[in-house]
Amino acid sequence: MARFIDELKRTHDNGALRASDIGREVVLFGWVESRRDHGSLIFIDLRDREGITQVVFDPDSSRAAHDLAEQVRSEWVIGVRGTVRSRGQQFSKKENKLVSAANPNLATGEVEVEVLEATVFNRAETPPFEIADTLDTREEIRLQYRYLDLRRRPLQRSLRMRHAVSQATRGYLSSQGCLELETPMLVKYTPGGARNFLVPARLAPGKFYALAESPQLFKQLFMVAGFERYFQIVRCFRDEDLRLDRQPEFTQIDIEMSFVNQDDVFTLVEGLIFAIWKAGLGVDLAELYPDGKFPRMRFDDAMRDYGNDKPDLRFDMPHVDLTALVVEHAGGGVSFFEPIAERFRSGKDRLDLPAEIVKALRVPADAGLSRTDTDKLEQLARSMGAAGLARAKLAADGSWTQSPFAKTISEPLRVAINDAMGAKEGDLLLLQFGKSSLVHTVLANLRVHIAKKLGLIPEVGHGDQWKFSWVVEPPLFEYDDASGRWGAAHHAFTRPHDDSVPLIESDPGKVLCYRYDLVLNGFEIAGGSIRLHDPEVQQRVFGALGIGEDEAREKFGFLLQALRYGAPPHGGIALGLDRIAMLLAGSDSIRDVIAFPKTQKGTDVMTDAPNPVSAEQLAELFVRTVLPES
Repeated sequence: MARFIDELKRTHDNGALRASDIGREVVLFGWVESRRDHGSLIFIDLRDREGITQVVFDPDSSRAAHDLAEQVRSEWVIGVRGTVRSRGQQFSKKENKLVSAANPNLATGEVEVEVLEATVFNRAETPPFEIADTLDTREEIRLQYRYLDLRRRPLQRSLRMRHAVSQATRGYLSSQGCLELETPMLVKYTPGGARNFLVPARLAPGKFYALAESPQLFKQLFMVAGFERYFQIVRCFRDEDLRLDRQPEFTQIDIEMSFVNQDDVFTLVEGLIFAIWKAGLGVDLAELYPDGKFPRMRFDDAMRDYGNDKPDLRFDMPHVDLTALVVEHAGGGVSFFEPIAERFRSGKDRLDLPAEIVKALRVPADAGLSRTDTDKLEQLARSMGAAGLARAKLAADGSWTQSPFAKTISEPLRVAINDAMGAKEGDLLLLQFGKSSLVHTVLANLRVHIAKKLGLIPEVGHGDQWKFSWVVEPPLFEYDDASGRWGAAHHAFTRPHDDSVPLIESDPGKVLCYRYDLVLNGFEIAGGSIRLHDPEVQQRVFGALGIGEDEAREKFGFLLQALRYGAPPHGGIALGLDRIAMLLAGSDSIRDVIAFPKTQKGTDVMTDAPNPVSAEQLAELFVRTVLPES
């Protein structure tokens, strides 16, 4: 073995050899992908991260190498020295003639290596699952042996692509004058936002650090310090419930800039996205967006038409808000609509800020949904917390069939709804009513579910459909029914629109701000805002949030103090690197693009983390555990 590492250096990777290399002596290292014993000849597919090369062990070329090959099994790590030769021809019984023996599915498929010398670096036990591109092994098992799972080509491609994204990010942002600067991971706990992980401080008994959920406050301090343009590819930590596109530790591309407005941030990020898509996929987004700009959509329009602030724009099928029509017709004879209409008529609700609404989704007749299909849609709605799903199918005369409202709805309201929906014979109307947040959630999810069922978008992946949009002009405040107070929809340092400032005290729900999200195919891939640097307006925002001077000082004291020492106008954004990599890889799980992810329960089954620690360790940290009652 020493001869191979010390004297025989690797000359090529296993994806490099071509017909032009025939006759050359080469040295290859790698893992045994497969072994085929054809009697006197033994063929091995040798794999490394770059590809596969077929190597041939012939006793006439080297008896010692052939004897060794008889012992070799899958996933052994070996090295070979040999001569590159053509794969030549073989007799095809099907075609009854000699045909090329080349493998068109391999980049190295025209050649093979005739082995003259070989060594075994490491013998491998039989893996718990096959190292194959596709397999049905449970994810928990694959995560337990993640180092084996990562040998599979799809995951290696994903992580290589992620590397390309990171390199493109650094190159592009550096070219735009951004400095890559680091911020602390161990920070002060500040309430609000996502839940932090806490870290006991041994040198300060009874006190704790928090793991930073983002560099938000520190990157603003960089602006106060005069660095003007900052970026960081940074680890962030949030102790929150998990899902397919969320992990407790994740990576974001963090950016902050001074003396900029919203348009300046957009221009920088659009250029970055173009660079990332080019590096990651070789896709030139200029073919889809020739002016280099992504379209913009107002937050209110996104909620009205699609029910959420990250709409999938690869297909149409918008929602239609029928609340105003229902109010105009006093419920139109539908018992479920009448209380909603009464709320508006009595002044308890406002059409510009409704607590309860009526919305509908039109499914065209050619979708061919059966009664069973619509029953399943209702089951899906119920799984999201809805009481049910009202529906109506249009007859030739515009009347409703298959609807609980068919007998009671007034003709004027029915005609008005048909017109508003653009409904035609055979179309199916799906109606949802009640609390705004629930109606939006149910219809937003139904819209995507139906689009997949109708083949408007694929179940997984995106192909060449890249529908970007900025979602802009959201409200600064949101009302919390539980506490009966206004809260910050994003954070308390977001700059309101100038014409909204007078409304901060009198009508907080109508205050719009310079917060923005970049949305792609139904995923939010970036979000940020222009920051509030005016102390007077900042104090008014705190007042609307019910935050007094003492509380503001306790939560944000160091930032507020810094802002008093000459803060420039500034703004920024954070892009989810993991989520972008997931979309580029065509995956439906963020775990596929993270080398060592946690499970959906937040555990690492490979290292058995989190795990108990000894009483001595806890005592050293002045911490005592209290377990929940079983």
